[in-house]
Amino acid sequence: MAAPLLRKLLLVPLLALAACGGDADRPVEVAAIGEAGSPFALGARLPVAAQLVRSATAEGLVAFDGQGRVIPALADRWIVTDDGLSYIFRLRDGRWADGTPITGDNARTALNEAIGRVRGTALGLDLAPIDEVRTMAGRVIEIRLKRQAPDFLQLLAQPELGLLRRDRGAGPMRLVRQKQSALLTPIAPEDRGLPQQPDWDQRTRNLRLAALPAAEAIARFNAGDADIVLGGRFEDFPRLDAGGVSRGAIRLDPVAGLFGLAIVGRPGFLSLPENREALSMAIDREAIETALGVGGWTATTRLVNPGLADDNGTVGERWPGRSVAERQAQAAARVARWNNDVQLKVALPAGPGADQIFARLQADWAAIGVKAIRVAEGAAADLVMVDTVARYARADWFLNQLSCVAARGVCDSTADRLASQARTEPDADKRAELHAEAEARLTIANGFIPLGVPIRWSLVSGRASGLSPNPWSVHPLMPMTIRTK
Repeated sequence: MAAPLLRKLLLVPLLALAACGGDADRPVEVAAIGEAGSPFALGARLPVAAQLVRSATAEGLVAFDGQGRVIPALADRWIVTDDGLSYIFRLRDGRWADGTPITGDNARTALNEAIGRVRGTALGLDLAPIDEVRTMAGRVIEIRLKRQAPDFLQLLAQPELGLLRRDRGAGPMRLVRQKQSALLTPIAPEDRGLPQQPDWDQRTRNLRLAALPAAEAIARFNAGDADIVLGGRFEDFPRLDAGGVSRGAIRLDPVAGLFGLAIVGRPGFLSLPENREALSMAIDREAIETALGVGGWTATTRLVNPGLADDNGTVGERWPGRSVAERQAQAAARVARWNNDVQLKVALPAGPGADQIFARLQADWAAIGVKAIRVAEGAAADLVMVDTVARYARADWFLNQLSCVAARGVCDSTADRLASQARTEPDADKRAELHAEAEARLTIANGFIPLGVPIRWSLVSGRASGLSPNPWSVHPLMPMTIRTK
C-alpha cells in the first residue's frame, strides 16, 4: 500500500515540472472515450466525441461554459417576456464560415433546420413547447412558446442545436481533420464579431481530440500523453483503480438521468407486467453501489429521479419497508407460477463495471429462479442497458425518454397522453400532477427497470484547465484552450 502511494506523491511535482517545460505550446491533448472516428459522426444522436466537435465548431444561439452555465454564443444578449412565452435574441455582428453575415433570416432558417433534424426523437419532444421562430429585425429573432419552459435556454445550448450554414458552423473553433483526430484552433474574437482581445495567440492553445477505448485513454493519461479524458461511464469506472489513477485527477459529475434496463422483449414471461416487476423488485441496488465503488451514488427504484424541482412528492420509492429478501421471496413466487424455465438475454456494454453489474443481476435473478444470459450491445436481447444523462432536471425529460416516440422498449400510450397534456398545461401545479400520473402509469407498465442515477467521470491533469464537474456533464472544448496565468 505504501509504495503505490509514494509513487503517486512523487509523481505530482514531476507532472508540474513537465507542464512548465518545453511542451507548453503543444496542443491540449483530449481523449474522449469512444470509437475511433466518432468525432466526425453525423446524425440526430451524436456520440460524446461528435457532440464535443459539434459544440466547438457550430455554436447555437447560446452555449455552455466550462461550468455548465448558459452563456451568449451567436446571440450576444436576449430578453424573456414577463409571461415567459417569448424569447427575443439579438445576434452578434459576425459572419458564418463562408463569409456570409449572420442575420435574423439565415439564423432562423438554421434553427428551424436544427429543430427538424431532431424531430421524432426524445430531444424533439423536449422542444415541443416551441410554437414559432420569427425574424423581427436585421439581427433579431424571436422564439414563441406554447407554454412556459423554465429550462428552455439550456435546451438551446445542446450540441444538436448548433447552427449550420451550408453544413458549417460559426465557431468558436476551426476544425482540421488529422486522420482520426480533430485539431481545433480557437478563432480570434474579432473574427467572430466580438471585441478584440490583446495577446489572443499567447492566451490560447490549439486542442487535439481523439476518440479511444477507455483502457487506452487511461493509459495515455497515466503516461502524460493525454491531458484530459472525457466521457467516462459506469462500465469503465473500475479501470481507474486498476490503472493506478490518482484520485485527485478524477472528476465526477453530479448528474441526473436514466440508468437501468429497458425491457425490449415482449413474448412469454415478459409479456406480463407483474413478471417484469418481479425482475425489478429482486435487485439489490445497494449491493450494486458497493460493487461499483462510486461514493455517493444514488440508487433508486423510481423512473423519474427523486428530488427534482417539479416533483410534487406523490410518487415515492417502490416497495417501502420490504427487505431485499422479502422482495425476492415475492418475486420468486411469481416466477414459480410460470411453468417454463425463464432465461433472459441482457445486453450490456463491455467493461469491468458492466461485469460487476451483470454479476449482481445474475445472482439476484437466480435467487428468484430466472437465468440471466449476457450478450453484447447491439445483439438480440430481452433487456438492454440505458445510460443517459438528463439534458435538464425535470420530470418531462424522463417521460420523453420513456415515451413510445423514443421507442426504448415497453411503453404506455396513456402515459404518453398525460405527458402530452402536461406540455400544454400552463399551470405548474396541474402540470406536476399530470407528470406524476404519467410516471405512475409507466411504473405500473414496468417497461423500464431503474437502478440509480448515471455515472459520469473525467480525468484532468495538472496541465489542463477549463473543466469543472457540473450536473449536465457538459465539458466544452473552448475553455480548455485558455492558458492558466
